[in-house]
Amino acid sequence: MSTKDYRILLVDDEPDVLEFLGYNLEKEGYEIHTASNGKDAIKLAREILPHLIILDVMMPEMDGIETCHEIKSIDKLANSIIIFLTARGEDYSQIAGFDAGADDYVTKPIKPKVLTSRISALLRRYKEDEKAIQEKVTLRDFIIDKERFLVIKDGKEIALPKKEFELLLVLTSKPNKVFSREEIFAKVWGNNVIVGDRTIDVHVRKIREKIGINNIKTVKGVGYKFDA
Repeated sequence: MSTKDYRILLVDDEPDVLEFLGYNLEKEGYEIHTASNGKDAIKLAREILPHLIILDVMMPEMDGIETCHEIKSIDKLANSIIIFLTARGEDYSQIAGFDAGADDYVTKPIKPKVLTSRISALLRRYKEDEKAIQEKVTLRDFIIDKERFLVIKDGKEIALPKKEFELLLVLTSKPNKVFSREEIFAKVWGNNVIVGDRTIDVHVRKIREKIGINNIKTVKGVGYKFDA
């Protein structure tokens, strides 16, 4: 991802600070959104799902600590990076900020180069975390680790042969969708590979037995689906 792919939400009750930060971060190519108080910030964050939030600690009505707690309690915003911005340098403010879920802490007056450097480092970590999340699929009863070709259930690691694993990935990629036998053949074996009609059935039976699940349902005359 380039900088233009990242959304940053700036929250401060001082218009000059918003203008200064917005100008410098837009120069770096980031998509910038602003709010002047905690309540508006939460509402806007729900809409735009920012990758990173720069949040002033000292604001009227709802301060940055309270705003951070609220943001972190929202599932779809739980992974948003939060940098606290404050003129206060007391240790207790930093501790309270990190306890609330902040990822970093910057004090005023702000040095643009220092801030952009911090943001770059945090967004690199965000990208790595996002990649790690994509490499694991968490379902109701088990986890699929795509990197290690493993299924983890009740803390136990279950290794599956490549085709069984790929078949499970196809079915779980869109829970409750019915995949036709033709779709499954094309995605797992490829259109140019000829396999017997019972091949999918045997693979599904083995997956059910090895993992001990009944989520994979047979749709007669069509194919299979994974019930979420």
